[in-house]
Amino acid sequence: MELVLVLVVVSVVLALSAPSLRGFFVSRQTADAARTMLALIQWGQSEAASQGCPCRLNVDPASGTYWLTVQRGGAYVPLESEMGRRFQLPEGATVTVRSDSVGDDANPCVQFYPNRRSDVAVIEITGRQGDLFQVTCPSATEPFRVIAPSEAQ
Repeated sequence: MELVLVLVVVSVVLALSAPSLRGFFVSRQTADAARTMLALIQWGQSEAASQGCPCRLNVDPASGTYWLTVQRGGAYVPLESEMGRRFQLPEGATVTVRSDSVGDDANPCVQFYPNRRSDVAVIEITGRQGDLFQVTCPSATEPFRVIAPSEAQ
């Protein structure tokens, strides 16, 4: 009998906490997407410096995808590695980019140069619950960083 009572109590506690746990995991997906984008940016900066050619982080806000390209023979082509694939934002997330550069397909992009400089940019990733993460570079010589909603206040 005691075991049944314990199971009922545990079930009630889990039922009450499930909605808040679901919100936590959705917010984690947005945070993970921002960190993945930051890692891709750092890879692009490193690739530009080591290869001696400009690289770009391309963003397609309509599809929620982003990917790296490198300049080869005057054109930008996807990297020939795992980091050259298209990355997808979590379902329901949106992205906006404030940068001076525009890619070949008229989508926004962030440019990385061989001298380790990059475009000044702010990339905002908004989750489906409205949580806003920024991947930002305030000046051409500063590193990119992620600003979480708790830091933006």
